[in-house]
Amino acid sequence: MTLFDLFFLTLALTTLITLCLAAALAATGHRQKSLRILRRLGLGALLYFTAVITVSLVAPRRTFNLGETQCFDDWCIAATSASQNGDSYVIGLRISSRARRVSQRERNLVIYLLDRNNHRYDPAPQGSDTSLSSLLQPGQSVDLTRTFSIPPTARDVNLVVSHGGFPIGWFIIGYDSWFRQPPLIRFHPSTNSL
Repeated sequence: MTLFDLFFLTLALTTLITLCLAAALAATGHRQKSLRILRRLGLGALLYFTAVITVSLVAPRRTFNLGETQCFDDWCIAATSASQNGDSYVIGLRISSRARRVSQRERNLVIYLLDRNNHRYDPAPQGSDTSLSSLLQPGQSVDLTRTFSIPPTARDVNLVVSHGGFPIGWFIIGYDSWFRQPPLIRFHPSTNSL
């Protein structure tokens, strides 16, 4: 958990308490005081979201190299190998848990390859693939692979790991959201595993 995660949680709790206070004041006939509190809350929210959007505009896209671990809280993923065989790319992945006491999984994870021209290539479905959302025990890691079919014209191919589902990153400073694109895992496929 980052400092910005804690800041967001603190602001969310403060917002909830402020809304309850404003509702209680309005219910007891102190409407002007309630409106003043709501205006201040609105101004604070405007300033906060201005910061979230500004950071998403100016922060560079994060990049990782082959073998580097990318973590979402205590759940992590790394591209461990990349090989090309004709029009197929086989990417080795390792998912792992840094948690010490709880089992966990990451739902709504999306992986795809992206070429120089921003063409997206999703993994080819394989019936025997281990799910990216597999439940991991504390400290456990699992190795898996994904195969992608890529046309021979594709150049400068990189892996993207992103979240689908509810966009919580839209509310937290520094996440890959709004105008900041999801991170790239850079690799240079060859005919042998890297």
